[in-house]
Amino acid sequence: MGRDLRAESQPWTTAAGLRAQSLKAWTSGVLLRELLEPSGAYPRRRSLKRPTAAGLLSQYSAAQQWAAELFAGAGPYALETVDVGRRTVGSNRIPAAAVFATVEDEIGFVGKSHEAARFRELALGLGALDPLLPGWAARRPLKLLELGDDVLPAARAALWLRDNPAPGIYVRQLRLPGVHTKFVERHRQVIDQLLAAVAPGSDMDEVEADAEAAVEAAEPDVVALDDGAGRTAAARFARRHGFLHPPELVRFRVLDPYVEVLGGAGDITVTANAFSTLQLPVHTVVATENQVNFLALPERPGTLALYGAGYGFSSLRDAAWLRNCEVLYWGDIDTHGFRILDQLRAVHPHVESVLMDEETLLAHRDAWGSEPAPSRAVLTRLTAEEAALYKALGNDTYGPTVRLEQELIRWGWALERLRG
Repeated sequence: MGRDLRAESQPWTTAAGLRAQSLKAWTSGVLLRELLEPSGAYPRRRSLKRPTAAGLLSQYSAAQQWAAELFAGAGPYALETVDVGRRTVGSNRIPAAAVFATVEDEIGFVGKSHEAARFRELALGLGALDPLLPGWAARRPLKLLELGDDVLPAARAALWLRDNPAPGIYVRQLRLPGVHTKFVERHRQVIDQLLAAVAPGSDMDEVEADAEAAVEAAEPDVVALDDGAGRTAAARFARRHGFLHPPELVRFRVLDPYVEVLGGAGDITVTANAFSTLQLPVHTVVATENQVNFLALPERPGTLALYGAGYGFSSLRDAAWLRNCEVLYWGDIDTHGFRILDQLRAVHPHVESVLMDEETLLAHRDAWGSEPAPSRAVLTRLTAEEAALYKALGNDTYGPTVRLEQELIRWGWALERLRG
């Protein structure tokens, strides 16, 4: 008699355990989906793990308490019972299964009736816009609840895109109630999914697989410089749907005081297209992703400095004239610094790294920081030395997620190697 419920080799399903089963069905979207697309699963029978005859004999009082709790909770569910213990403690009818007559009963059991009513209201609103849209709601019921009132403007945007392919305007110019640039930025993925649900010939499974892959990716907004897709998620969305999008810009400084550009302007920003057509008497380009380093680079004959801002070098894709220059890339000594270098070489294979070596890393131990989310990408365009350092950083050879940001390198050390 000294054993408790935990002594059973297979624990009994308590009222809390039954509620956990139903709550799992809610959080997976099964219960909400059943509201829109009944599967015939109801009445739904949920089996209960219950005391054996031996367990009933050794824990009779605990078993009585267990059964009483389940009987007391009946209402949303009915209980099926079985006869146990006839040869040991006498016949006892104990709960064997909980039966929910309707999905509404099970939803009420987990206290989600209000949310279910809201879900039905939103799904009805989608159906009024287009009969295909509730199909999306059935696939992503919890997303519909999360969106709330935003789902209808998102659906109107999707329907507008279906009816106006390649509009040739800026997103800002959309004249839809509640739809503006910030709204589209927040809900690009949902708009794409809704469009796939209503556009003829769209493959919903493929769109959702792409969306899930983006969520799982370590760096969802990073694209290769040579894929032609646009650097940012907003640019890719605009290109995919035929919207206009602000052009990519290139910021540069001419470090040679004898080369005059735009009346002697020292810090110039032009469109990527304009940059691709430049004809300047320079033979060396230093690309850095740190603004202060970019601004602090000293005068140097025949040299141009480029500012990239992280993964911001996709604008160099069409600048064919760079192939005739020595191009030096100075990035952080971390996994993302090497990933940017690898992507830059996708279109300009002759790019050389500078100040991204083990000697520089080890000489600045006092400045080491921690990389928040190291890249795990397979990089194929690094030199043997660069690849070894990238691997060592990824394997925590020098310590957990070590990084050396370029602005923390001693300036004298940097200038000496840049001159070399």
